[in-house]
Amino acid sequence: MQLMDYKKTNNVLGWATFVISTLVYVLTLEPTASYWDCGEFIAAAYKMQIVHQPGAPLFLMLQNIFSNLAFGHKESLAYWMNFGSAVSSGLTIMFLFWTITALARKVLWKNNSELTQGNLIQIMGAGIVGALAYTFSDTFWFSAVESEVYAMSSLCTAIVFWAILKWEAHADEPRADKWLLLIAYVMGLSIGVHLLNLLTIPALALVVYFKRTKTPTNGGVFKTVIIGCIIVAFVLWGIIQYLIKFAAYFDLFFVNSLGMGFGSGVVFFILLLVGGLIYGLFYSIKKIKPRLNLILLAICFIIFGYGSFAMILVRAKADPSLNNSDPDNAFSFLSYLNREQYGEEPLFKGPYFTSKVVDRSEGGNTYIKGDEKYENIGKKYSYVYDRETVFPRIYSNDAGRGHPQFYRSWLNLGENEQPTFGNNMSFFFTYQVGHMYARYFFWNFVGRQNDEKGDGSFTEGNWITGVKPIDQARLGGQDALPDSLKSDPSNNKFYGLPLILGIIGALWHFKRHQKDAGIVALLFFFTGLAIVLYLNQSPLQPRERDYAYAGSFYAFAIWIGLGVIGVADMLQKKMNPKTAGIAATLISLLAAPVLMAKDGWDDHDRSTKYVARDLAKDYLESCAPNAILFTYGDNDTYPLWYVQEVENFRPDVRIVNLSLLSADWYVRQMKDKVNEAEGLPITMKDSQYKQGTRDGLSYMDAGLKQSIELGSILDVLLSDNPNDQVEYQDGSRSNYLFTKNFKLTVNKAEVLANKVVPAKWDANIVDTMVWKYNKDYVSKAELAMFDILVHNHWKRPIYFATTVPNSNYLGLDNYLINEGFALRLMPVNFNRTEEQQRMGESVNVDALYDNTMNKFVWGNMAHARYLDHESYGMLSLIINNFSTLSQTLYEEGRTDDAKKVLNRCLEVIPKRIYTLGESRVLYFLCRQLYQAGMTDKANALLEQNGKYVDQLLRYYIAIAQTKPNLEMQNIQVGTQVIYSSAELAKEYKQDKQAKAMEASLNEIEKLFGGIQQ
Repeated sequence: MQLMDYKKTNNVLGWATFVISTLVYVLTLEPTASYWDCGEFIAAAYKMQIVHQPGAPLFLMLQNIFSNLAFGHKESLAYWMNFGSAVSSGLTIMFLFWTITALARKVLWKNNSELTQGNLIQIMGAGIVGALAYTFSDTFWFSAVESEVYAMSSLCTAIVFWAILKWEAHADEPRADKWLLLIAYVMGLSIGVHLLNLLTIPALALVVYFKRTKTPTNGGVFKTVIIGCIIVAFVLWGIIQYLIKFAAYFDLFFVNSLGMGFGSGVVFFILLLVGGLIYGLFYSIKKIKPRLNLILLAICFIIFGYGSFAMILVRAKADPSLNNSDPDNAFSFLSYLNREQYGEEPLFKGPYFTSKVVDRSEGGNTYIKGDEKYENIGKKYSYVYDRETVFPRIYSNDAGRGHPQFYRSWLNLGENEQPTFGNNMSFFFTYQVGHMYARYFFWNFVGRQNDEKGDGSFTEGNWITGVKPIDQARLGGQDALPDSLKSDPSNNKFYGLPLILGIIGALWHFKRHQKDAGIVALLFFFTGLAIVLYLNQSPLQPRERDYAYAGSFYAFAIWIGLGVIGVADMLQKKMNPKTAGIAATLISLLAAPVLMAKDGWDDHDRSTKYVARDLAKDYLESCAPNAILFTYGDNDTYPLWYVQEVENFRPDVRIVNLSLLSADWYVRQMKDKVNEAEGLPITMKDSQYKQGTRDGLSYMDAGLKQSIELGSILDVLLSDNPNDQVEYQDGSRSNYLFTKNFKLTVNKAEVLANKVVPAKWDANIVDTMVWKYNKDYVSKAELAMFDILVHNHWKRPIYFATTVPNSNYLGLDNYLINEGFALRLMPVNFNRTEEQQRMGESVNVDALYDNTMNKFVWGNMAHARYLDHESYGMLSLIINNFSTLSQTLYEEGRTDDAKKVLNRCLEVIPKRIYTLGESRVLYFLCRQLYQAGMTDKANALLEQNGKYVDQLLRYYIAIAQTKPNLEMQNIQVGTQVIYSSAELAKEYKQDKQAKAMEASLNEIEKLFGGIQQ
């Protein structure tokens, strides 16, 4: 076969994989914004705003181009940005195809030899199988259908790995090094998307070494890998961070020492850098130093690509409504790139989670932009601990997130037992490598049990094979697998066939071309286990982190493709090469991409789901006009930003993220008007809350028993009077909180004029709100909230999203009234007993009824083909809201309205039960159904819920027989649901249901008793 024919076939099939994969992703695309960062990215891309650190400017600019396909239809903007991810993902698959065929061709079609039809079939079959296997891989497919950076980041990785093979193929030709410069430029561009692409550099360095060295040695390979790592470090720190750091300190000198304007030092440094690079290039040409010339050109191209970050500075200067960190000067931009907002994890040396702080070491100065100069706000400090270890893996002492408890549970440590280095390494291998990498790897190529977020439980988010003996040996209780797991869309059984095919491909590759196999292995390692080493993740992550390892799964997909040739080699012993190639391709297609598509389609088809967008609207609709809404996490903030910024929905509500409110830039921005929402009534001067000032004020009890006016407390906290401050041993002074007994005098005329409370509650308005503050410190977030409470004068409604942790309520729990997905602050007192307070917040039944029945939308949850974990995780909150409303209506004698609410609930929630947590709130819904006289529906739901919990309990107990420390809490919760359901059925004289529940309970108790014995 002629080379031209090969190229034509290769190109046509490569583009065919692009069309197929892109079509798959478009068909399964989420039609609007999804959870996590997508809402923020879409909003920021639409208006060219600044996202969370360290930014993704190139991604935002390219997504903005895709947004134009909406032709002004704002509700379609998210779809077309998601479409941008689908196209990026399809292009990734195409470059993967060409990468696999290039690697296969090097083995099967030697130079000057004849390419047989059999070899052509094997090469193209390998490309098709490997590319389509990655198309349908769980992790890549998930990112392909939403507007996130990982699809475009994967495209950058695919391009650079394909380009290095192109360079290798043409390296002996004139001007071949243009491919290396292309790689440098794409890497520079990729910095503006995501940094993961840089981890391909060691593998690329190895390609260059093998091509340029006639007799490679093990020592040479090792040195090349080290050089590759040094290059990664040079780009990651030398270019990305230190160029900006040098620019910042040049600016510091020019501004503070020479008295010039802000930015003058940056301009001088840029001119110096450009001049130095130009001089170096001319020098390399004049002295005929081609290697130096290539290195300098590569640096130039990386910097050119990195230049996309200029968008961050330009747009920050424009003060857009989303302006994270406000990086409008050299030092704030440096902090932004360094992700200082998120802190650092110890890598080489650090504490155990039980270690105590004994000292602190002083670092460099911290500078912020002042009115005329940069201000030194103090030193950076790091802590010194009594017990430290090399390679720390169990380091987090964050009790609020449950880290110490989790470490002890995972490692079977006693309550006061000190961890050892052995425990440290055990956690690394079993949790960080096993649970947070290998589990994800097996999801993609072996099978997945379900999509519940896994924190170590054997019933949540684990991998399975579909081969019963193997799964039984691993998990236990497979015979008792509940229907809910069998029918779970994310219960994917691949029988390990893609894994086996990849192993065959890897073995074939190492046998036939060890150098290339080593290069793929290096890519596999650096985009997989090396990330595990670098991230050093603490436990109980808020979401699954498999997206970080997509590059590693990409590398393994290359071997899945090459597995076709390995299978063909086996078949050639009994048939001719052409037939063997066809048979191997068909077998491999069925074993990997077809099987992965069949089982994976239903849990990746998000085309009918609108949950994130619709519930975001519900949060906002819960608020009265011109409200202030406090939120806390990503998923109760980013979708709300999206619907406001993009769809212009309820732009009158001012969203305040409490996780960001401790940052001075965010407090400053909250004082300005955004869209139709006025600035917050914050009276603090910028100097009173700037970084380094009042970052955290401690509580020191002054012994005051009476409640103190909040305004007076705020005055003391903001006072510069030394008498209002405490002096520490190092000579520093700080304000402090002297009491937790707060009160806020209420002007009833203001409350009535602003219609803060329903008219029927006017008699319940208090003269003074009295409460106990619930924290031992005051951060800038609490300072700002105090300021708002004191100076709002009830002009604007104040709400807390229901997903805000109680600890952020400031202790105002008794004054928060349920109006839907938000709790409204009202100065009312209903003299509720402690039991009533424990059962939940008070309810504004009229507002909640109107919101629920007339305003709220439900994301098509009842009819969506698939709900992801974050979406069905909202069901407990939704059902609880319906249940609370119907209970309150019933207690007020509005039975007909209660029935309407219950019917609406049954209409909008899915028929399927997703989690044990959901089953707990369904029990209360059953109670309301019985109360309202809807006995048939109550019985049906009670029976469905009972069957679900019964089967789940049998599964838990079967696992606990071999792993007694697992699932005990779930067993106790489930047993309580069955018991309560039996009592409920007896209470309403439903004998059939009561007997069924009691029989279930007796059987469960027998099984559970067997374990305890």
